[in-house]
Amino acid sequence: MTTMARTSTGLAYPDRFYAAASFAGFDGSPNSVNKDIASKFSNEVALILYALYQQATVGPCNVPKPSSWSPVEQGKWKSWQELGNMASTEAMRLFVKILEEEDPGWYSRASNSVEPVRDVPKNNNSNVEPVIENGNSIAETKTISAENGSLMEAQDKDVVSEGLRSVVIYDQWVSPPITGQCPKARYEHGTAVVQDKMYIYGGNHNGRYLSDLHVLDLRSWTWSKVEANIGSKSVELSSPVNIAPCAGHSLIPWENKLLSIAGHTKDSSETIQVKAFDTQTGTWSIWKTYGKAPVSRGGQSVTLVGSTLVIFGGQDANRMLLNDLHILDLETMTWDEFDAVGVPPSPRSDHAAAVHAERYLLIFGGGSHATCFNDLHVLDLQAMEWSRPTQQGEIPTPRAGHAGVTVGENWFIVGGGDNQSGASETVVLNMSTLVWSVVTSVEGRVPLASEGLSLVVGSIDGEDILISFGGYNGRYNNEVNVLNPSHKSTLQSKIMEAHVPDSVSAVHIATNPTRDLESELEVGQEEKIREIGKIREIIMDNTDSEPMYMQKSKGEETIECIIATLKAEKEELESSLNKEKLQALQLKEELTETETRNTDLYKELQSVRGQLAAEQSRCFKLEVDVAELRQKLQTLETLKKELELLQRQKAASEQALTAKQRQGSGVWGWLAGGPPQNGLDA
Repeated sequence: MTTMARTSTGLAYPDRFYAAASFAGFDGSPNSVNKDIASKFSNEVALILYALYQQATVGPCNVPKPSSWSPVEQGKWKSWQELGNMASTEAMRLFVKILEEEDPGWYSRASNSVEPVRDVPKNNNSNVEPVIENGNSIAETKTISAENGSLMEAQDKDVVSEGLRSVVIYDQWVSPPITGQCPKARYEHGTAVVQDKMYIYGGNHNGRYLSDLHVLDLRSWTWSKVEANIGSKSVELSSPVNIAPCAGHSLIPWENKLLSIAGHTKDSSETIQVKAFDTQTGTWSIWKTYGKAPVSRGGQSVTLVGSTLVIFGGQDANRMLLNDLHILDLETMTWDEFDAVGVPPSPRSDHAAAVHAERYLLIFGGGSHATCFNDLHVLDLQAMEWSRPTQQGEIPTPRAGHAGVTVGENWFIVGGGDNQSGASETVVLNMSTLVWSVVTSVEGRVPLASEGLSLVVGSIDGEDILISFGGYNGRYNNEVNVLNPSHKSTLQSKIMEAHVPDSVSAVHIATNPTRDLESELEVGQEEKIREIGKIREIIMDNTDSEPMYMQKSKGEETIECIIATLKAEKEELESSLNKEKLQALQLKEELTETETRNTDLYKELQSVRGQLAAEQSRCFKLEVDVAELRQKLQTLETLKKELELLQRQKAASEQALTAKQRQGSGVWGWLAGGPPQNGLDA
C-alpha cells in the first residue's frame, strides 16, 4: 500500500516522465538504453517504451524506413510509426503508465537514486547495431569479469540480456557469448535440458566413442565438465555399473534424472540398457528392467509420452536396420513390444520423432544403407495404427541425422544430410495441419548443416529458444547456436491453413472426417453470427446521419440479404455434410467388405499353407522311402552279382569234377588199381 501511494504522488509532468525514462534506461547513452531495457522488460514492452519515448521527445516518426537487413531497426521504426500523430503529453503519460504496470515500485527506488534527465537528445534512429558474422546477425557482447572465479547471478543475467535480448533477432541462428571450457567436438551425442542447464553426454569423435558429461548453464552460458560418480549396486541394478562410451544413444530428461537409452558401444550388449544420471547427486546407475527388452541398437528414436518411452527403429550391432516398435513404462520399468496395424515406416535409422497431443507419434526422414527419406508417418498411440498422411507446404528434402524439437504444436527440424551435402534449411511442421514452412537457411559448411547434431528447447525470460550443438559436416563441431522463433514462424502454418486444399490428410482429419465437418459447420455458423454483429455495428455507425426511416429500411434490407445468404450457405454446407457422410458410410461399407474379403482370403491362405505343409511332409516321407528302396536295390544288385559269380564258380567246379571222374573210369582205371565204380559193382 505504501508503494502504491508513493507512485501516485511526487513529481509532476514532464519531470515525472523524464524520471521514468531515466529509470528505464533512456538516459541519453545509446548503448545503455538497450541494455537496461532488455534486462528489465520483455521485447514487446521494450519496443512500446522506445516508441513512446521517441514520440514524447522527438514527435511523430518522419524518418525513412530502415534497410531490410536490420530487423532490429525495422521493429523500432514500426513501433514508432504506429503511434501516428499522438500528442507528446499523451505519449509521456502512457510511458509512465506502462512503466508503473510493469514495475509498481519504480518511483520509490528511482526517487533516491535517479535524477530527472531533461536534455534528452533527439535521436531519430535506434542505437544498437547487430554485428554481422558468418552471414548471421548476432549481438555484440562483452565479457564481465567475476570475483573469486565465478559470475554472480545478476551479472549472468546482464550477459545473457546483452548477448541475446538487447537485439531482437527472430528466426536467425546466432552464437551466444560462451565461456568456460567447451566439450570436445563430436556428433551422435545425447543432449537434454534440466532446470536451465543443457547436458551433453557421449558421442563420436574420429570414430572413437565418448563417455564424458558436460553441462552448459543457460543463464550464464558457461560450460563445465561434470565429474560423475559411479553408483553402488542396489535393487535397481542388475549388474555392477559400467558406464561404457557410446554414440547414437538418446538422452531423455525424467524428473531430476537423465536417462541414456540404447546407443552403439565397443562391446555391445544383447539388449538395450537404461542408464540414469542423477543431476542432484551426480551419480550414474543402470536401471533394471522387466519384460523382453529390445535388441541393442543405435540411431533409434526415443520419445517421452507421459510416463512411457516409445522406441522406434535404429540399427543393431550387425548394421541391420530396424522398424520395430517398443514401449518402456517408466513407472514399472517394463518393456512391451507392439505390432501396430497399418503399414509401418520402412526400416531406418537417424530419423526424427515427435509426439502431438499426447496421442500421435510422428516419424520423419531417416536413412537406410542406400538412400535417405523425407516421408512422414503417424502412429495413433490409442488405436495403435500406422498411417502416412499427405504433407503440404515446403516439404523438406530427404535427410538423415537431423534433429528436431517441438514448441507447442510446431515441430522444428534442423540439419541432417543425404550423404552428399548437409541440409541448410531450418524447417517447421505444424503438427495439426501437417503444413511445412522454412524458418531460415544457412550457407556453406556450417555446424547447422551437419549430421548428428543435437537440438533442445531452452528458455530465456520465459521465451522459448532453440539450442543446437555439435554435428559433423566434414569436420567435427562443438559450437552452440541459438534461434529465437518468432510469432511469424509459429503462426505461419496457421495462416496457410486457410488455403489448405480439401485433400489435406491431417492427423485429426484422418481420424474422424465426419466429426470434423460437423465441427467446421458449427465454427462457420459461429463466425457468421459474429460477422452479423459486426455488420450491424457498421450499419449503425454509417447510418447515424440519415433519417430514421432510411436507416430502418436499409438496415432491414441488409440484414435480410445477409440472412438469405447465410441460409443458402447453410444449405450448401448441410448438403456437403450429407454427401460427406454418405461417402464416409460407403467407404466404411467398402472397408468392411474389404476386411471381410481379406479375412476370407487369409483363412484360405492359411488352409492352403496347411495343405502345402502336409504335402511337403508327405513328399519328404516319400523321398525317404525312395532313398531306402534305392539302397535296398543297390544291395540286391550286389547280391545278384555275387550269386552269379558263385554260380559260375560252382559250374566250373562241377565240370572239373565230371572230367576227372570220366578220366578215372573203365578198364584202365581197374588196371591202374583204382576202386571199382558203383555202377560196375551193381
